[in-house]
Amino acid sequence: MSIRIVGVSKRFGALEAVKDVSLEIGTGEFFTLLGPSGCGKTTLLRSIAGFNQPETGEIHFGEKRVDKISAHKRGIGMVFQNYAVFPHLTVNDNVAYGLKARKVPAEEIGSKVERALQMVRLGGMEQRLPNQLSGGQLQRVAIARALVIEPQVLLMDEPLSNLDAKLRVEMRSEIRELQRQMRITTLYVTHDQEEALSISDRIAVMNLGVVEQVGKPWEIYNTPVNRFVAGFIGTTNFFEGTWTRDPERVQVGEVEMRVGGDRRPAGEKTSFSIRPEAFKVAEQLTEAEKREMGSLRVRIGKVEYLGFMTKYDLDLAKNLSVKMVSYDVLPTALRKEGETLEIFYDPKRVLVY
Repeated sequence: MSIRIVGVSKRFGALEAVKDVSLEIGTGEFFTLLGPSGCGKTTLLRSIAGFNQPETGEIHFGEKRVDKISAHKRGIGMVFQNYAVFPHLTVNDNVAYGLKARKVPAEEIGSKVERALQMVRLGGMEQRLPNQLSGGQLQRVAIARALVIEPQVLLMDEPLSNLDAKLRVEMRSEIRELQRQMRITTLYVTHDQEEALSISDRIAVMNLGVVEQVGKPWEIYNTPVNRFVAGFIGTTNFFEGTWTRDPERVQVGEVEMRVGGDRRPAGEKTSFSIRPEAFKVAEQLTEAEKREMGSLRVRIGKVEYLGFMTKYDLDLAKNLSVKMVSYDVLPTALRKEGETLEIFYDPKRVLVY
């Protein structure tokens, strides 16, 4: 079931939480609304679910317009941040609740509940109460309850935010695998960039009620359309400078930096960014590769060894610093604080705004 959102706006008093948003989500797609707290992503999700009535715009499921019909008639499954399981009901009765509310014949409920619990690996726990379950198990109950009604669309609002870091990683993989198996159109809300990048077919990055960019995870990360997206997705180095007479160079404080891509008139102000992993040290490159790259002389400030990668804070010039990340570095090859070195970067990986 596809979803089409056309010019949707939602206001709460003087606050316009969602501003003229239009999106198209394909059948069977895992689509994520990503953004900081207060950006409008949950408001938009709740409008799609039918819990909010937009002031303007239309919402379509397939060929059917649904923004004028009540939530329980839209054919959605909903998973909330706080699980919303009934504490006095067993796992079996929690999952069966939606089927009973839809007056599904009793002889069908048992088999549907059993199948849903097997999908989320809760077989054998049918008679447990919620206070006998872990956080991850509670979340599985909530997912089973949403799936058992065989919805056309699955909506998930920050479903993993109450779990610890390790369990979040495990659960997001399980959710993605379930979604692929069922081929159900899924709209997922999160503020966690890593979570969004790891599980989504496409992502819409939201800020202050508007959609800043829509794209595949690697498009959002590697070619952000503006400073907000570049700064929100992952870590990056921002620079402010002035174009020199050389069309490939920008003066940044006391340093000239080589920039690929856009060309601007000399003297024009500009801002640009470089991801920390774009930087290389001399021994990682051939002499021919070095000649094609920009370079910077830096002094190592802070070194943070994290096993699979090492983070460096580098002093570039007065009041100017750079973050660099190196992967697969042996402890014996770690750079020392206070050491000076030359780092290199591909000008084509510089994003100009």
